[in-house]
Amino acid sequence: MPAAITLPAPAKLNLFLHITGRRPDGYHLLQTVFQILDFGDELTFSLNDDNRINLRSNLADVPTTQNLVMRAAHLLQAHSHCALGADITLTKRLPMGGGLGGGSSDAATTLLGLNKLWDLQLDIDTLARLGLQLGADVPVFVRGHSSWAEGIGEILTPIELPEQWFVVLTPDCSINTADIFSAEQLTRNTAAITIAAFSQGGNQIATRNDCQPVVEQAYPAVRNVLKWLSSHTACRMTGTGSSVFAGLPTREQAEAVLAQKPIGVSGFVAKGVNISPTLCQLQPETDYRGIAKR
Repeated sequence: MPAAITLPAPAKLNLFLHITGRRPDGYHLLQTVFQILDFGDELTFSLNDDNRINLRSNLADVPTTQNLVMRAAHLLQAHSHCALGADITLTKRLPMGGGLGGGSSDAATTLLGLNKLWDLQLDIDTLARLGLQLGADVPVFVRGHSSWAEGIGEILTPIELPEQWFVVLTPDCSINTADIFSAEQLTRNTAAITIAAFSQGGNQIATRNDCQPVVEQAYPAVRNVLKWLSSHTACRMTGTGSSVFAGLPTREQAEAVLAQKPIGVSGFVAKGVNISPTLCQLQPETDYRGIAKR
């Protein structure tokens, strides 16, 4: 049992996001591809034996009791009946309300990290089910590979995506996901597509982010950064925003675009990866499907 462990909590991009329907309980049915990035937050977990969960963070605006890291830690502790505690340090690098999955990734890394720290030996399926209680995006980070997603985002099929670099830009605004999904003008009847069509068609198949028109109308800052980035290369919003992204063949090309970003817009360059850096650190002996390497 390690005394401490430090793990990444990577970002994701939605390469497209189609809303295909709505369940009776109000949750939206969707299709998307989650692209994992090699950039994100970082968490350190240190063992304590007083059963308390303590969190330190450079994130000042979220009450500790509402933080997904704390919720994940207490959920895992209750599920496993673990008598141990942990001191957790969160280094936040991803913007809040950007659609990059930062909070969900933090929660997933907490489940994975404390499972290791406390030597619980819970399997990935169990951790993913716990993660789904915290949010629809948490399971993809628990499972740790870029994936095709359906349902409310929890039905995952691992896929191999071509390696490319991404420039990610975020204007100075935070978007509430619930507001976007409740908007009357949101498209909710996009025809379903197949993994095969997406994989074979690549960028030629007609995909989009159904949330993007709603966000562009309500948030001029997002519309403006999309307009600016589109003058350099094809781009799209991720999730419900506010971050937007463009894929480029090389790191140098991505960094050249980032260097010209408008004033007041933050950003970073990251590589798209099929295997999460968290999974690589915890299970270096497995491939992207979770199968032992020979």
